[in-house]
Amino acid sequence: MLKPRKCVRELRPYHSPLSAVQPELRLDMNESTTGCSPQVLARLQSLDAKTVALYPSREKAERMVAAVIGRPPAQILLTNGADEAIDLLCRAYIEPEDEVIVVTPAFPMYEVFGQAAGAKVVKIPAGPDYGFPLAEVLAAINPRTRVIVITNPNNPTGAVTRDADIMQVIKAAPDAAVLVDEAYYEFYGQTMMNAVGTLPNLFIARTFSKAYGLAGMRLGVLVGATEHMSAVRRTASPFNINVFAVECLQEALRDQKFVQEYVAQVRTSREWFRQQMEELGFKVWPSAANFVLVNLGEHKEAILTQMRSWGIALRDRPDCPGCVRITIGKQEEMEVVVLALKQAQTLLTGKQEQKEEKEQEQPAP
Repeated sequence: MLKPRKCVRELRPYHSPLSAVQPELRLDMNESTTGCSPQVLARLQSLDAKTVALYPSREKAERMVAAVIGRPPAQILLTNGADEAIDLLCRAYIEPEDEVIVVTPAFPMYEVFGQAAGAKVVKIPAGPDYGFPLAEVLAAINPRTRVIVITNPNNPTGAVTRDADIMQVIKAAPDAAVLVDEAYYEFYGQTMMNAVGTLPNLFIARTFSKAYGLAGMRLGVLVGATEHMSAVRRTASPFNINVFAVECLQEALRDQKFVQEYVAQVRTSREWFRQQMEELGFKVWPSAANFVLVNLGEHKEAILTQMRSWGIALRDRPDCPGCVRITIGKQEEMEVVVLALKQAQTLLTGKQEQKEEKEQEQPAP
């Protein structure tokens, strides 16, 4: 009887929230609610039938990205979102029974791709206030360690890891691929990109889904030392990215004014929103990304249900007790969220008071 591989049978399925009814305000996927650059949209609308009918040139697009990030094209591989970059790295370097180190909480696909490649996933809990647990990560490294993932800034916490800590991990694991996932780089502004090539086991993943507003086009990039990228490239399909992403990439990269203005707005709205949450009595962690992690406490489920009924989707994070992750949208959208959370609090307070009154009215036995 046909059976999937054991490691696949043991995988926990990833359930996308997009399978549910779509809300009016989607703040659960870290997408841009502003959308893409108008220049990208104009280029998309100008595509003709012949262009769409032909296979796209990934190499042409890689040369464009190389010019912007300052690395040679041989060190760059464009991927179908950053997800594929993670998958290809695992497929290129992991043998059965190897180990992947992931600091949790984290993007769940690290575990999925690691397990699918046959690896044991070693989860290292983040430190106090979700800080990077350097000592614990170093202690977990052994001869079977083949991939170490560091998300910087972290998703879902928004916490950042110091370059010095990343360097220690890279040097402590010369036989492991150290992947620094910089999906939220534009909002943070710091990168390890200049160390690529100098540190042969360093890889960096980025995406055009966040700051560029191109999540629907599925475009990511993996950067690493030339000799290693040659190996990773062998595992990739020659036509893994679509024609729309390739044809619109030049406009996306050219319109840096649009990206910079969007990032500035997110940063401003994020700090305003953090202050509003704290005034409502919720704990909020500092974030260097386009989202914040908010602890709604024991009423989290009731608040999420109420928000959904009003057409607002926030991301539940069961791996962070009491917490939700909230994408930072436009300022006016965040004002709507604050008002809705205030109303949800008021409703819950009223229900709690009614419950207590009824309990007091009941006669003693």
